[in-house]
Amino acid sequence: MSDLSPATHAGDPLPALTVVTGTKPRPAPLDPPMVPFALAGVAAFAVATLITWFTDAPDLWFQTCLAGLLWGIPGTLTMVVHDRNRRRRRALTHPEFTIDG
Repeated sequence: MSDLSPATHAGDPLPALTVVTGTKPRPAPLDPPMVPFALAGVAAFAVATLITWFTDAPDLWFQTCLAGLLWGIPGTLTMVVHDRNRRRRRALTHPEFTIDG
């Protein structure tokens, strides 16, 4: 069984491994703008907070929605900074992408 291991195989790599690892280019990671997702999450928690407040839902539900709303504010600010640096990161990884002032 050890002769099938790519770590102990002498010479050319196994044909199956060449097909899997050697012929496919590695795709670039996704880097979408994150601020819209953060704002959508804050808006969802704001709506949920209002609904739980007006419908006299259990207090724990209201506190959970309120915590999500409050934690979403620094999360949104973090995503604003992340997206601000997105153009710089993209210019480093993709030379054809230019930064306009």
